[in-house]
Amino acid sequence: MDNSVAPSDEGFLPESLDVSVIDGRSPIADSARAFDANVETPLLIPTDLPEGLSPNVVSSESSSLKRSKPHDEMDEGWQTVDRRSSKKSKKEKKEKKIPGAQSTNYPSITFNYNAKLQSKIALDSLRNLILYIFAEGTAPQWVSISQRPQFRKIVAIMVPGLEEAMFKQDVDFAAYNDQPPDLDQKPRVLTSPDDYYPRLLKKDELPEILKDFADMFPHLWPVKTPGNEKFGIMRSPLATMLTAPIEKSKEEKGKGVQAAKEPRGWKDERTRITEFLTMPEDFQVNGYVLHPACIPTERRKNFQDLEGWVHTNVENLEDGDVAEEDIQQGSITAGREILALDCEMCMTGPEEFSLTRISLVSWDGTVVLDQLVKPDKPITDYVTRFSGITEEMLAPVTTTLQDIQAKLLEILHPRTILVGHSLDADMKALQLTHPFIVDTSLLFPHNRGPPLKNSLKFLTQRFLKREIQKGVGGHDSIEDAKACLDLIKQKCEKGKSWGNHELQGENLFRRLTRMGKAYRANGGTDAKGGVHAGKTSAMIDWGDPMKGAGAASTFPIGCKTDEEVVEGVIRAVKGDPVGEEIPFGGVDFVFARFRELEALQGWWSGRSETPPPDATETSLENCVHNLTQRIKRVHDSLPPCTGFIVFSGSGDPREMGRLQAMQAQFKKEYTAPGSDWDKLSVKWTDREDQALKKAVGVARNGIGFIGVK
Repeated sequence: MDNSVAPSDEGFLPESLDVSVIDGRSPIADSARAFDANVETPLLIPTDLPEGLSPNVVSSESSSLKRSKPHDEMDEGWQTVDRRSSKKSKKEKKEKKIPGAQSTNYPSITFNYNAKLQSKIALDSLRNLILYIFAEGTAPQWVSISQRPQFRKIVAIMVPGLEEAMFKQDVDFAAYNDQPPDLDQKPRVLTSPDDYYPRLLKKDELPEILKDFADMFPHLWPVKTPGNEKFGIMRSPLATMLTAPIEKSKEEKGKGVQAAKEPRGWKDERTRITEFLTMPEDFQVNGYVLHPACIPTERRKNFQDLEGWVHTNVENLEDGDVAEEDIQQGSITAGREILALDCEMCMTGPEEFSLTRISLVSWDGTVVLDQLVKPDKPITDYVTRFSGITEEMLAPVTTTLQDIQAKLLEILHPRTILVGHSLDADMKALQLTHPFIVDTSLLFPHNRGPPLKNSLKFLTQRFLKREIQKGVGGHDSIEDAKACLDLIKQKCEKGKSWGNHELQGENLFRRLTRMGKAYRANGGTDAKGGVHAGKTSAMIDWGDPMKGAGAASTFPIGCKTDEEVVEGVIRAVKGDPVGEEIPFGGVDFVFARFRELEALQGWWSGRSETPPPDATETSLENCVHNLTQRIKRVHDSLPPCTGFIVFSGSGDPREMGRLQAMQAQFKKEYTAPGSDWDKLSVKWTDREDQALKKAVGVARNGIGFIGVK
């Protein structure tokens, strides 16, 4: 470990000394004690020694921490010195220095060509690299980091619109965007899907306007954005970078499902069950068929149930409301009847499931209905390992689906709320619609986001600390219904956020503030070996960073142009001249985003509150040139020992966005009651499905650059 320390412009003062502390500078009267809290009893040494006889202590003021005692007459002719040797004193008085660029103590991030990469590095890896250097985490395997304690700052800049194909030597920027997006004929990714290794940046092999990248970074890294081609989704690159994963304790690592724990500072907020009702606009998105009460009045005139379907007797959503004076004080049921529903199904054809058992359980756990059902069609697979249904069980049964529908129409009324897990499947098996649904699969979201869902078994293990669906006998619909009830009761007692924090993770700025680490090189002698010291941060972005993840940064800075972003980054790195707002010396971690190239490329998200800049009069070549120069200005302003990361976030998302919007419109029209395939404005077939998968694959291919100033 390097014991060098940063230089001081003031040197050492004989009577007082300022030493750095976390919250500022603290004057210390006795400079000896600034270096060693355990100062031993002073040793008195005579100063009038005979010639040729000298003590084993160097009395030079520049190399010892001695101090005379002028007010003690008894000690006249004597001086007080530290018992420690001059060699040790010199070592501890040595000022903190930034290592030279060629020093072995200089920090570095290098690629090991002997490393065997199994895939492209994920965008998460860049975030985890920051956490490893400045907080705690597992050392990355794809790069080698040396002298981690010597890193003074890290600056990360997101540049949507920057693509790998732009770094091709003969690229024609004038015609770059002339061709319509064609996933087969116009590849924007130079490396093959199996080429996981970074590309060496050679100045003579880059376009003129991008040559400066070779001076700042050694490699161009292919980076994969989190997503799933199968489900046609890509996660937000910005959210991925600014969300740190939930930490696991040593006890949790390597074990199975762990019981949910309350986050730091958690407070229960008792909430009525009506706050968790699925909204009408969310039904179709989550696979439900709409009840007529959820359809606007003007469209109900032509409403017809799908063939074989029935709907409960609810004219308007307001019919379920209960007057406040009729609700018992503190009641979480809000005067409504709560019934938990669970069904078991068997297969009656390819991808076709039919109802074979239905169970209804009331709020107090009483079984309201539990009945076996004989499907109209022959059963091709009883799937007993899941359904628990056997051929012998159904042999004497004569109850039909229509019988069950009639019973449910009697049981369910406007003030009934149905509770269950992924109830869309149960309602389809029942061929029934009801407007008041609480779905536990939506209230306890999967940590990787939709369309993935947590299983009821997992939720019961994690939140209720009990096991269901054990053994090979199949599921028990009553047991499952009661598990759903208990999950809802827990959610009502603890509040809306319960179960959601697992999806969100922890804000990156907040993690660095809470878990940041300082070392002797940047935190003084007291930080030898690494100590917890909150890292300061700044978020520089278009619009108002306070409306997003940037609110957790120490200094959020809003901008209207990329030029303002550059000025904001330099200000955050250096600090204000006299520390008006940002302390002189700047912050530890800076995150920024350039967006002018994103707007020119047509990648700007329509969901953004900030309007895109007018880029009609700017050429792509000029925009990329300006971008390069701005990145270079930021790089030139960085102090030594600063980690510098530039990344695109994703590849071209335009075709993916177009197909996703088309798919959403199709689902909305197709699941509407009385829909006619021939009258749909858009149709979704296997052709569109395959195109979406390919478009997501293209969008997930981003690039990144990593270096140390």
